[in-house]
Amino acid sequence: MRKFNVTGLCVPGKHYMADTGGKIAAILDLVEEGKYFHITCARQYGKTTTLFLLDKALPAEYTAIRITFEGSGDVFFEDEPTFCRMLLLLCATDLERQNIPGSEVWNDDSVTNFFLLNRFITKMCRDKKIVLMIDEVDKMSNNFIFMRFLGLLREKYLFRQEDRDNTFHSVILAGVYEIGNLKDKMIRAGVYQLQDGEKRVVSPWNIAANFNIDMSLNVKEISSMLAEYENDHNTGMDIETVSKEIRAYTNGYPFLVSRICQAIEYELERDWTAIGVHRAIKLMLLDDNTLIDDIAKNLANNKELHDLMFSIIALGEQYTYTKIDKAMDFGLTFGYLIRQGDDVVIGNKFFEILLYRYFIHRMKVEKKAPREGLPSDVVFDNKFDMQLTIEKFARHYYEIYRDSQKKFVENECRLLFLTYLAPLINGGGFCHVESETRNARRMDLVVDYNADQFIVELKLWYGDVSHEKALDQIAGYLDSKNKDTGYLLTFDFRKEENTGKPRAQWVEHNGKKIFDMMVGV
Repeated sequence: MRKFNVTGLCVPGKHYMADTGGKIAAILDLVEEGKYFHITCARQYGKTTTLFLLDKALPAEYTAIRITFEGSGDVFFEDEPTFCRMLLLLCATDLERQNIPGSEVWNDDSVTNFFLLNRFITKMCRDKKIVLMIDEVDKMSNNFIFMRFLGLLREKYLFRQEDRDNTFHSVILAGVYEIGNLKDKMIRAGVYQLQDGEKRVVSPWNIAANFNIDMSLNVKEISSMLAEYENDHNTGMDIETVSKEIRAYTNGYPFLVSRICQAIEYELERDWTAIGVHRAIKLMLLDDNTLIDDIAKNLANNKELHDLMFSIIALGEQYTYTKIDKAMDFGLTFGYLIRQGDDVVIGNKFFEILLYRYFIHRMKVEKKAPREGLPSDVVFDNKFDMQLTIEKFARHYYEIYRDSQKKFVENECRLLFLTYLAPLINGGGFCHVESETRNARRMDLVVDYNADQFIVELKLWYGDVSHEKALDQIAGYLDSKNKDTGYLLTFDFRKEENTGKPRAQWVEHNGKKIFDMMVGV
């Protein structure tokens, strides 16, 4: 019986898998053109499975050698003779696994330096289409020996272009970090020294073709996995609806997609509905796994990344993509951020929810937000009262923060509301902010609580005209969500205009009913 898998390699026949045939076909095109390239994706993004499927899909005239540096240890890269012998041993082992005749020839102990390795590759690749795949290449990202090996492959590739050498038909590297960054990382770590005349920016892998294939799972690919499952179990699920909901919260991050399915199947009594997806998200926020651990560790150890993520999440700042911003590059590398047009945004709604919880926790630890005295009467008969919550927050906000430093409150007022809201909904729901509407002036908050969904726009006061526009915006957003009721919470920092008390009213605007609350300090 097949299962949903979130650890290691996914295998057809054993696991429910998305049909990524389109991606594999696009990668095959690069292989057939003899390209050298690097598949760079965040952790747990299906790189190993992709190489496995590519291996199986190669036409008969190709021979694949698929190896990994994971688990090799430092001894593998101890010196040039060791590296050469161990590399060929890995190749021989993989060919033997495939029952390729003559595989033992690759295990040649006489190849003890790169000059001999160069000649050996030339001999073995003559009149053959051999595809070398190396997984987890950045496990040894600070190793000088590996950099020299990449330089050797680069030299042979260039000579092949001139018909002066034989070498691997295609070389595919897979890892989290871009190879082009490894040399610079080694220099900064003090393990690589530039030789006379050597340029810092020259990469040993600058022959690589651009790899522009989107490795995230789209709705159609997610649907293909659920269709396989439905054929086995006949649950009656609406495959399209569930697939769209999973995609909406994960942006197709393969691990998260599979983890949602796993949670629904094994922990939520096969609740294959949109609500089931929401329940799975709530479970996953409490997971103990390497993906969540890495996020916490990287935020704690990288202040620049922490500050960048906080400014996007809490302050609504927008950033244009720039390659030279190291914090931005790090966030993109690990999938915490993605490019959206010219800007960078949070990678998916799950990460956004997780990050909100993290920053809210940090605010409590740093005593910027109250830890006690929160109301417990906003839920009645398992229904959440958003109007009452906003009213109570407004009074609480004025009493607690009216004497606070204005700049702090203005910068973090919306996060303060989320800090107030989080413990009230944690038992039955969660919230996220629509990335398309997050900016310094406006933030659309979507709160899911059991089967109910609330739309709350959080806004800073910029005048009557701007406020009228905010009503237009939330009405339009409600229409896009097929909702009739919404909530507008505006923070007003004009002390001379404030009465000292929150002001609220229900208004009818463009056919929508909107609870309009204004609060100042």
